[in-house]
Amino acid sequence: MIEPLSRSYVDARAAFLEAAAAVGARLTAHPHPLRGVQGEELFVDVAEVGPADADDVIVVVSGTHGVEGYLGSALQRHHLATLDPDRTTGPTLVFVHALNPYGMSWVRRVNEDNVDLNRNFVDWSQPVPANTEYAQLADLLVPSSWTAQDQERTLLALMGAVQEFGMDRMQQIIQGGQFDHPTGVFYGGTGPTWSHRWLRDFASRRLAGVRRAAIIDLHTGLGPWGHGSLLSSNRPGEAAHDRQVAWWHDVTSLDDGESVSAVVTGDWLAAAEGFAPGTEITCICIEYGTVDAITVLQSLRADAVLHAHGDPTAPEAVAVRDQVRAAFVDDDPAWLEACWPRYQFVATAALERLGP
Repeated sequence: MIEPLSRSYVDARAAFLEAAAAVGARLTAHPHPLRGVQGEELFVDVAEVGPADADDVIVVVSGTHGVEGYLGSALQRHHLATLDPDRTTGPTLVFVHALNPYGMSWVRRVNEDNVDLNRNFVDWSQPVPANTEYAQLADLLVPSSWTAQDQERTLLALMGAVQEFGMDRMQQIIQGGQFDHPTGVFYGGTGPTWSHRWLRDFASRRLAGVRRAAIIDLHTGLGPWGHGSLLSSNRPGEAAHDRQVAWWHDVTSLDDGESVSAVVTGDWLAAAEGFAPGTEITCICIEYGTVDAITVLQSLRADAVLHAHGDPTAPEAVAVRDQVRAAFVDDDPAWLEACWPRYQFVATAALERLGP
């Protein structure tokens, strides 16, 4: 039985650190400059199990999208709890807990800058990608107030836009990433964020001299309830994509238009190979389904309006955080139990492929 999902970032962090310490993991804490919803200090925590100088490593990341870290944290600590204490061979396991600790604490998908980390890893030396059609929807997606009347009016208008654009195109316009509306949804930012800079620096140092690495990034909010869709940031025909299919079989590329996600601009797994050019890196995203897409989008809209035009510290903000949490994690123990087998399969396959 997997322990229930934590109710707060503070609780999730404490449980993760306890699980890591129980197996003798090497722990490092990397402080974030801001504070959490309870005024707590925030950290990206890293736990390593296995030789520090192993040729092969497996990196498991939770909380790229903050609120989604509640599931990722639970899976990471259950993995730690189920490790074979007598294991002396195979790749070193590196658990990165709460890559976006601010978002996890404040129960947001985005970070302290309203930036979606998986839209932030563009080439910032070049002009940012354009998403001109988003402007037509910006004020509908994030209106200046969130009364019942505003919600009904804007939702009906968005449904009308679906008729104009079609569902697939509408999903792409909204979810693909945009760089012109800082208070909007799926915003990519104006430059590398704190978590972006930390991750790039950490990975370049940790993977230096490593022969092969697998990276497993844990997400929620898209696809069938409890099912872990395996998403690739590589194109079919690329060597990395061939490895992903060989290891995990039913992998879908974000670029082929057939996945549960839109085609994403600036996701970090697409940039990961550049973190350590001398290392063969094989990445996979596990995307666990929760509720329907409209419910997910409504929660993101409510959150965006709250942080753009409301007071995130006010008592009424708790209801918005509860709405976001319910869209991205299901506290039903059956959901958590349904999520574990896919994680176990992916992690086990990586261990076997990178084994001695």
